Amino acid sequence: MWGGRFTGGPADTMERINASIDFDRRLYAQDIAASKAHCQMLVRQSILRPEDGEAIQQGLDTILREIETGTFSFDRALEDIHMNVEARLKALIGDAAGRLHTARSRNDQVATDFRLWLRDEIDALEAGLQDLQAALIDQAEAHAATVMPGYTHLQPAQPVTFGHHMLAYVEMLGRDRGRLRDARRRLNECPLGAAALAGTSFPIDRDQTAEALGFDRPAANSMDAVSDRDFALEFLAAGAILAMHFSRLAEEIVLWCSQNFGFVALSDAFSTGSSIMPQKRNPDAAELLRGKSGRVVAAFNGLMLVMKGLPLAYGKDMQEDKEPVFDAADTLQLSVQVAAGMVRDLQPDPEALRQAAESGYLTATDLADWLVRAAGLPFREAHHVTGALVKQAAETDRDLHDLSLAEMQAVDPRISEGVYQVLAVDRAVESRTSFGGTAPELVRKAAAAARERFL
Repeated sequence: MWGGRFTGGPADTMERINASIDFDRRLYAQDIAASKAHCQMLVRQSILRPEDGEAIQQGLDTILREIETGTFSFDRALEDIHMNVEARLKALIGDAAGRLHTARSRNDQVATDFRLWLRDEIDALEAGLQDLQAALIDQAEAHAATVMPGYTHLQPAQPVTFGHHMLAYVEMLGRDRGRLRDARRRLNECPLGAAALAGTSFPIDRDQTAEALGFDRPAANSMDAVSDRDFALEFLAAGAILAMHFSRLAEEIVLWCSQNFGFVALSDAFSTGSSIMPQKRNPDAAELLRGKSGRVVAAFNGLMLVMKGLPLAYGKDMQEDKEPVFDAADTLQLSVQVAAGMVRDLQPDPEALRQAAESGYLTATDLADWLVRAAGLPFREAHHVTGALVKQAAETDRDLHDLSLAEMQAVDPRISEGVYQVLAVDRAVESRTSFGGTAPELVRKAAAAARERFL
């Protein structure tokens, strides 16, 4: 492919480091689609004869069928998917195949193919996230009033509901989908026609090829078009945040499944055993989901380091863009399916959740709030009084509602019988009626609103 400039072949090690066909072959459908659009444009612009264009189109269709049926033979000596397709096209239709590369370069070709591929991946991933949100909303509706402890610092803090907890992840995933949509919108510019870096002297119509391939517009600057990989980095950055959210959800499932918590159970479909300990039941699906996040974060860091020192325009370093993106995309697609499966499989234990919520003085904040409302104490004083009551209960191994009125009034005489109305966890969650709060009725409304917003 180097024409007359070279007379010798590459060293074996050069061929190995230079070839990308082992991984970029998965761009075959996008490469053929872009070539067909380019061919149609060349014919319309009278750069390519119609009969050559027809032969090229038919040859490309044949190659697509061969690849999809597994009869195509990939050759590492041809380096990449572009040259493998072109070589096969020449074998099928002869010299007309060589005319297809008029007014384009592998630089704009790969940038176009990669954007097309990533656009499809984003669409598939967002559909998966929508399905995961649906699973979370289903759990939220089923457990809108199921009381559980809410935590800060992994310490019991205030009572919430399991449904409210599930909806927190719905919001996270909504932001993830927004980031992916933003990335898709910015990547949807067509590099084709930028050629190697400077554009071309042929009278091409870049608007035509951009429209044919579903892009919003052609990329505005030919140098930027071939050297930009922001679209890949932005996908990986959004993917890294998404993977972190998967990991947080997975970590909670791991904790909740443990004997120490016992909040939820996973069926055999998402659990494994031990090769040596017969009693073990491990939430390995959640642990693996938690671990997969590292791959996606590493992919982002790796490509950022590749790109950080590159001058314009294209450098062969940029061949390192596809493997991390491919791996991250595959990891995210699998992760979202596993997450959705686990969420649907989760079996919360309402009794265990309630028992945990009723220990650890989780209604202490409600007591302090009551002192402000009913007794007129400034909040800081109410906080101090409540702390003293918690200390007294803890020292006698009792809950707050087990303290007698006399014991409470000994700490502060302004406390009345009405205080007991706020010490039950059900009353505590029902009282959290501010927008976005955990009151069961609000959770039901929030779940319905989430269905409207996201599904």
